[in-house]
Amino acid sequence: MSNYKSCSKRNEPVGKARWAASLRIGLVLLLVLLLAAVAGCFKQSPAPQAQPQEPVPPETMDVAVYYVKSTDDNMFLVREVHQVPKSEGVAAAALNELINGTPQTSGAFKVLPADTRVLGIKIEQGVATIDFSPEVLHANVGASGEALGISSIVNTLTEFPTIEEVQFTVEGQVDKAIDWWGHVGLHDQPFKRDLNSVYEPIIWVTAPTPGQSVNSPIKIKGTAMVFEATVSYRLKDASGNVLAEGYTTASTGAPERGDFAAELVFTPGQPGSGQLEVFEVSMKDGSDINKVIIPVELP
Repeated sequence: MSNYKSCSKRNEPVGKARWAASLRIGLVLLLVLLLAAVAGCFKQSPAPQAQPQEPVPPETMDVAVYYVKSTDDNMFLVREVHQVPKSEGVAAAALNELINGTPQTSGAFKVLPADTRVLGIKIEQGVATIDFSPEVLHANVGASGEALGISSIVNTLTEFPTIEEVQFTVEGQVDKAIDWWGHVGLHDQPFKRDLNSVYEPIIWVTAPTPGQSVNSPIKIKGTAMVFEATVSYRLKDASGNVLAEGYTTASTGAPERGDFAAELVFTPGQPGSGQLEVFEVSMKDGSDINKVIIPVELP
């Protein structure tokens, strides 16, 4: 019996040490597992990738500008429609395009010097006063070109319904500009709109505008320089079917330019794209000549 008790006491510290070591290992493993779990809970998902945005095209607007064109036997004005950045100052935008734009018509050119600046525009009771920098006086195109150069400015500005007449100053003074380009002075200003020297295009349409949604009756407006002042028109659907057609008479015939206005009644067909054609009928063979095509949206 005495031998047994002695052996038990001798083995007791060894058992306790082993138990304590196992406990410590267990606690360490448990702590590792807990830390791993906590790390997993706080692990952040990758941030979503920002999708590249499509660039937004700048807004534009159409302006009509008049350039001078010279041929072997004549000099006249041409009317062009240009797209420019959208602006509240539409008159200034049109003038700047007249100065800085590029003519689209073969043989057409700009009269105003490239370094000309528009210092101000004042519109009162239908009269627009344009204040130019002194560079405007450096144009050199001869007497005929000077008269047309003035008309190019006046016609460009009188495209806007709020402007009926135009007059010029240089650095705020009329005296600096009175002789203008040497041959044609400003003694008779303000100037009025005059389209009789506009030979191209033969026909242009101001209503409806391209891409416009139209309903019956379509209101058609424009100007023309055509034989016996007769202007024809027809409306087609996307398949080329003629929905309606007719003709009207301009206020005057060639060689002068006249305004025209008409209404075209039609029966709606398949909704979608269509086109309005405005043209002159050839007296020689009855074909369409000087045709203008305006894309429209049909109901």
